[in-house]
Amino acid sequence: MSTDSTPAGLTATEAARRIRDGELTSQELVQSCLDRIEEIEDTVGAWTHLDKEYALAQAEAAQNRRQAGESLGPLHGVPVGIKDIFDTQDMPTENGTVLHAGRRPSKDSTVVALLRQAGAIVMGKTVTTELAVFHPGKTANPHDPKRTPGGSSSGSAAAVASCMVPLATGSQTNGSMIRPASFCGIYGYKPSHGLISRHGVLLQSRFLDQVGVFARSLEDAALMAEVLIAHDPQDPDTRPHAAPRLVETLAEEPPLPPRLAFAATPAWDEFADEDSKEAFPELLDHLGISPESLNLGEPFEQVYGWLKTVMNADQAMNYHREYKNGKDKLSPVMVDMIEQGQKVLAVDYNQAATTREGLNRLLSDIFDEYDAIVTPASTGQAPLGLEATGNPIFSTPWTFCGVPAISLPLLQGSDGMPIGVQLVGPKGDDARLLRTARWLAEAAMGDGS
Repeated sequence: MSTDSTPAGLTATEAARRIRDGELTSQELVQSCLDRIEEIEDTVGAWTHLDKEYALAQAEAAQNRRQAGESLGPLHGVPVGIKDIFDTQDMPTENGTVLHAGRRPSKDSTVVALLRQAGAIVMGKTVTTELAVFHPGKTANPHDPKRTPGGSSSGSAAAVASCMVPLATGSQTNGSMIRPASFCGIYGYKPSHGLISRHGVLLQSRFLDQVGVFARSLEDAALMAEVLIAHDPQDPDTRPHAAPRLVETLAEEPPLPPRLAFAATPAWDEFADEDSKEAFPELLDHLGISPESLNLGEPFEQVYGWLKTVMNADQAMNYHREYKNGKDKLSPVMVDMIEQGQKVLAVDYNQAATTREGLNRLLSDIFDEYDAIVTPASTGQAPLGLEATGNPIFSTPWTFCGVPAISLPLLQGSDGMPIGVQLVGPKGDDARLLRTARWLAEAAMGDGS
C-alpha cells in the first residue's frame, strides 16, 4: 500500500530534509497523514487515541520554531505513532486493557521525551494487544484486512505499513516487533537489550522487554533508533556508552562482503509454512548461502521453554494487581499465562535466566566467523483471522539472548502477502548489523528475490 504521490508516502528521512529546506511544512505533512488516516482507519483500525487538532497544533509549533531560526532536531516536524504502552503526559496510555481505561500519566516515557526533543510530532497512540501479550485489539493487516497484522505492536506496524505515519515505536518481549513487521511488510528493528530505555513503558519482564522501531526504510529505522539510544539511569539495564553511529555506518560500504549463515532454528520443520519453505531456499541460493550452514545446537532447542518460564513468572509478578482486582476482565489467555507464572519455582526461574550468558557465548563464537545470521522473521504469511496474532517462535531465541534483530520485507507468499527475512547480529554491534542489512537488501533485490 503506497501513497508516494502525497507527503504521507515520504520516508521520515526525506520528509525531515524537505522540512529543514523549506520545501514542505510540518503542517502539510501532518495533514497528509491525517487525510490518509481518514481514508483507511475504519478498515485498518491502527489507532486507539488520535486528536487531529492537537497533532496539527504540534506541527504549527514546529514550523514556528523553524521560522524563528531555532536549531532543529533530526526528526523535526515528522509525525510518529506511539504504541499505547509508552507513557505520554498529554494523551491517555491504556495498555490495551479496560483495566487501565482513562489512565493519564503525569510524565512522558523516556522514549517519548527523546522523540519530542528530536522534534517529532507525537501523532497519537497506536493499538496494542491486551497488556502487550497475545489477546488482539481491533487492528487488521493493511494488505488484507481479513488477516492479522501480528502483535503486540499491531497498530504501530499497520500504521507505518499503510502510510499513516512514517515511523512508530514498538516493543518486544518475545516476537512483538519482528513478527508484525514481517506480516505488514515493513522494517522492524529491535536493538540490543539495554540500548533503549524502557522507563515509562509497561513492564512485562525486565529480563526480556526490549524497545524497537518500525519504518518503511532502513535509513528511517536507523535515524529513529539513533535518536532513542541513550543511557538512562531510570532503566537499570542501560549503560553509559558511546552511542552507535547507526545512520553514518548504514551509509558505508562493508569493507568486505558480509559473511552470512542461515539458521533455520529448531522451529523450522514444524512451524514454517509452505511459502517460507519455498522462498527461503531461493533467497539463500541467490545469496550463495548453504541452507544447512548453521546448526545452533542442543541448548537452543531448550530456549523456548526457558523464555516461557521467565516471561510467565514475570507476568505473574508485574500483572499481579490486574489479576487480583480484575481477573474477570482479563482474557482467558492472559489469565492462563499469569496462573502458569504463579506456579514457577524460584529455582526454575533462576536456572532459566542464567542460561542466557551461556547462549550468548555460543553466539559470540558464531559471530567470530559470521557477520550476521539469516533466519525467518515469522512462520510465513500473516494468518487469516483476527482472533490471534500469530506465532512468535522465530523471534524467541534472539529475544531471549537480547541480541539485535531486524525484519526485512524481502519475500512474498503465494497469496501476495509479505514475508520478512530476519537478520540477527552480535549483541552491541547494532551499527554493523544495519550495514549488513542494507547489503543483504540490495543483494536480494538485485534480481527481484
